Amino acid sequence: MFRTNLIASVFVTASLSLGALLAASAQAAPATLDELLEQTKTVRQREEQLNAEREAKFKAEVDKQSSLMAEAQAELNKQRKRGTDLAAAFDANEKKIGELQAQLESRSGNLGELFGVVRQVSNDFSSVVRMSMISAQYPEREDFMTTLSATKAIPSIATLERFWFELQREMTESGKVVRFNTKVVTPGGAPVDATVVRVGPFNAMTNGKFLAYLPSEKSLAIMARQPDEKFQDAAKTLQNATSGYAKTVLDPTRGVLLTIYSLRPDLMERIEKGESIGYVILLVGFIGAALAIFQFGYLMQVRAKVLKQLKSVNVPKLDNPLGRVLASFTGGSAKKLEEDAEIVELRISEAVLKEVPKLERFQAFLRLAIAAGPLLGLIGTVVGMIITFQSITESGSSDPKLMAAGISQAMIATVLGLGIAIPLLFANAWLTSISKAILQVLDEQSTGLLAGILEKEEARRA
Repeated sequence: MFRTNLIASVFVTASLSLGALLAASAQAAPATLDELLEQTKTVRQREEQLNAEREAKFKAEVDKQSSLMAEAQAELNKQRKRGTDLAAAFDANEKKIGELQAQLESRSGNLGELFGVVRQVSNDFSSVVRMSMISAQYPEREDFMTTLSATKAIPSIATLERFWFELQREMTESGKVVRFNTKVVTPGGAPVDATVVRVGPFNAMTNGKFLAYLPSEKSLAIMARQPDEKFQDAAKTLQNATSGYAKTVLDPTRGVLLTIYSLRPDLMERIEKGESIGYVILLVGFIGAALAIFQFGYLMQVRAKVLKQLKSVNVPKLDNPLGRVLASFTGGSAKKLEEDAEIVELRISEAVLKEVPKLERFQAFLRLAIAAGPLLGLIGTVVGMIITFQSITESGSSDPKLMAAGISQAMIATVLGLGIAIPLLFANAWLTSISKAILQVLDEQSTGLLAGILEKEEARRA
């Protein structure tokens, strides 16, 4: 191949030189035969010179290519010999590895079962580590346990010691209440520096807020929805404590129960689930409670004035029912009434009856609200059950999650109805007892007044 390329290059050079000579002769055309002869001689000499140069160059290229060929052949032989040596070394290494593997297996003996148990335990423990809240304080151990559980090689002594250490640390940290600084993910998703108090692998809190562990992020996050205030107060108590004992909340399920508690709806959310029936029930209850409170204040004021009037019966005052009843039978009107006992009795009854409406007002509405509350709750129950059966019909399944909304509305409406009826029942009974006590005083005093008038009439006739 090298010789062919060299010959081709010489031919190209020769053709170029001959073309140059022809071009030079064509430019200077001879005028006489002597000039033509001289020019031909000159061209011949140039051609001989060029041919000699080309021949010398060709010989030099042939020698160079021969030298390169010899070097390439020597390199090829060298590489072949090296390949043979490497193949022999590879075979020897394969044989040596086989011998060493057999020697390792024979010497390991029962250690193979031990390493199998180590891998099995590390696989189980890696799941615990991945979900443990303690990993937020020691995040590097999760990678170690994952690598150990996935490896197929025999672990070293250092690896086994590290594995034993991690087992011991998990047990030790499970019984500690520690305080440490770390990154905490806020509900908005931004990590912030915070001081965290951790109760074993069960609870973690910061600034009175409970934290949840995110295994994918290897960090703690503030729960978007916190449990009740009493739980948060317990968390603050523990976080502010520096020594001794502190009352707090402990979740043995490591966050499951706390999450369930946090998902419980509060009072306003429960009312909202009652929908329109719930609002109607609350409106009736609010009106009844307002009227009961107003009437209670009025009756307490009237009772105080009546008790005050009892201390001075001979001086009636018109700012209380007893004073108004007594004032009806004093002065000239009393002398006229003394002539007929029946008229006196009727006038006394009239005076007492005039005070009854104010003393017993709103009680009829309260009794109506007491009766209407459970009935309205029953309506909400029926509506909720209709919604429940409608969801079952539309979905074709009895999934509790689909029925939860309708059942919740039904139960909440019932609770709201009973919730307004029972307090109003007690309020109405209390108001009734107070008004009856006041009317009892009026009846007693009016009967005593009637008896006095009759005694005077009897004495006058005698």
